[in-house]
Amino acid sequence: MPQKTPRKPGTAKPRAKSKPKSTDIAVDLDPSQRPGVPMETVPQPLAGARVPIVPQHADVPVYKHAGRRQMPPVFGTAQPPQGLSGLLRRAAYGKPDHVPSHWMLLLLADRVDVWEHRLRKSLPWAAPTAVVLAAGLMWRARRA
Repeated sequence: MPQKTPRKPGTAKPRAKSKPKSTDIAVDLDPSQRPGVPMETVPQPLAGARVPIVPQHADVPVYKHAGRRQMPPVFGTAQPPQGLSGLLRRAAYGKPDHVPSHWMLLLLADRVDVWEHRLRKSLPWAAPTAVVLAAGLMWRARRA
């Protein structure tokens, strides 16, 4: 038999727990009565998207962030691919996903993009250095 812990003098007796009444059952509100409804819309692609987006299930609602009129697109044309890497990406996206050359072209485009970035980053100091080096070689060739 469990032992009872002695109460301190002057403290009240604990109340007995009341049994839940049948009217205490929670009822879910009608969706139109919930706060923030309607919060869901159908996805809308940006104008100028390369491939037309067709929703797989048009009847399935999509969450809409508070304050926005429409969902942001999954991809956009805010930063379109540029340069040689952009041409490689466009060629890759022209192929279906299940073809290995699609993924190989994307990997190659990533590597080309890195080299483009390195070249663009070194251009401010590499171009003047090349000009000074060429001028020095020409000056030395004239003196000899």
